[in-house]
Amino acid sequence: GWISPSQFIPLAEETGTILSIGQWVLRSACQTLARWARQPQYAALTLSINVSIRQFRHAGFVDEVRAILAETGAPPSRLKLEFTESIVIDNVDDTVRKMNQLRQMGIRFSMDDFGTGYSSLSYLKKLPLDQIKIDQSFIRDMTSDADDAAIVTAILSISRSLSLQVVAEGVETEAQQQFLYDHGCELYQGFLYGRPMPLAELEQFHQHVR
Repeated sequence: GWISPSQFIPLAEETGTILSIGQWVLRSACQTLARWARQPQYAALTLSINVSIRQFRHAGFVDEVRAILAETGAPPSRLKLEFTESIVIDNVDDTVRKMNQLRQMGIRFSMDDFGTGYSSLSYLKKLPLDQIKIDQSFIRDMTSDADDAAIVTAILSISRSLSLQVVAEGVETEAQQQFLYDHGCELYQGFLYGRPMPLAELEQFHQHVR
């Protein structure tokens, strides 16, 4: 059955196996992107993968990404790396340096769970981000909670001013989607659209909704 990342990621971080898991995920994603690039119906798709703090801090991370891109032939512009503020907090300078090196390859970046940390707004200015993902804790009750609604609309407004793309996480109802759309958010993620699925099912799903 399915195992939630919240169950195995902490253990993988603790034991150090997160590095080999992260490398496997990156290589698998790049192999998929390379295959998609050869098929017109999938060529415009991107893949986002989560990067853990231990993986990102690893001294050879940038070289590893470069090598896997070369090995697989994946188009770098179709790869998006997602991370949370925990990667930034302990060493902003190292984070910015590595992000810039990866950006030179064509890779894009997304900050996950935006709004749950202590200094999110300052990172928007410092980091070469392309996208932020509004945490589902704000999305869940925004249609009935004025404070959550105010936070979501403020994030959307600031993001537009900074030319950042925004994804709303945890969208489960038509009312939530309509609220977000009315306030300028056009990218959504959540059970309203689908649940986690194997790659083959995802490709079939894409064909169906095109």
